[in-house]
Amino acid sequence: MELVVAGALSFCLDLLLGDPGWIPHPVVWMGRAISGLEERLRRIFPKTTRGEWAAGALLAILLPAGTLALTFSVLWLAGQIHPGLRFFLEVFWGWQALAVRGLGKESSRVYRALREGTLEQAQQAVARIVGRDTQRLDRAGVTRAAVETVAENFSDGVAAPLFYFFLGGAPLALCYKAINTMDSMVGYRNERYLYFGRWAARLDDGANWLPARLSALLLVAAAWLLGEDGRGAWRIWRRDRRNHASPNAAQTEAAMAGALGVQLAGPAWYFGIRVEKPTIGEHQRPIVPEDILRSNRLLYGGSVLCLGVLIGLRCALVLGGGIG
Repeated sequence: MELVVAGALSFCLDLLLGDPGWIPHPVVWMGRAISGLEERLRRIFPKTTRGEWAAGALLAILLPAGTLALTFSVLWLAGQIHPGLRFFLEVFWGWQALAVRGLGKESSRVYRALREGTLEQAQQAVARIVGRDTQRLDRAGVTRAAVETVAENFSDGVAAPLFYFFLGGAPLALCYKAINTMDSMVGYRNERYLYFGRWAARLDDGANWLPARLSALLLVAAAWLLGEDGRGAWRIWRRDRRNHASPNAAQTEAAMAGALGVQLAGPAWYFGIRVEKPTIGEHQRPIVPEDILRSNRLLYGGSVLCLGVLIGLRCALVLGGGIG
């Protein structure tokens, strides 16, 4: 039951404190490791399709495996010193693996810029949380990008880390964050990363397959409970959950689009190139900045539901199989 208590405390800390900038974050170190490894691996392997593919495969092995081994070793050493120190680190790293408050805070920043600032300020605010070219977005495009990010990152930044934490503690949760960070840095289908980033992208797809589907169902449930269109969330999820090049991204976006009664996705610009993507949801009405706040309500509601479901499953495993 120790892991249940640690997970609940990590979640509460994230809700209360978010991600204080003065505390070193593992994702920052992961990003530096990815950049350093990429530079070295590109020098070692030949600059051919096969060479880039092999270099990317080695990166996809080294970073998650290294993160898992390092985190597990530190926790083991802490446990040898004192069980309380190990528990503290478990809670601390679990907290750092989550991004509920941070995601809500950043998306709310976009909302305030849309309501009180200029379009340029709104574009700059949304650029902090999306990977697309934001200077081409109008006000509706900025709003749509923010809502899509809340939906997708409910899985990547909340449900998936919680899922892996309750499965294997902080080592597995941070291993997942390493995979997700690697994908966000090199998992692009452009000239530079088409082959080098292929393994990172596939590994992220595999790691997110189950959490993404769990997240979508949780958003549907949250829509029912919070007075949004739960029926629409269920219907659009079932219809549009595959409307994306990624096998996972449209899962939560479809549920969110149906719950809010808006249309998401569609063509977008990345690194100066227009990428044609199918739409998700139905254009029942124009999207408005207040939809960002509604998406945040679903984010928080779905997050609490996720914690409850995973605690219930973990307790059932403990009581049924005698695991800790």
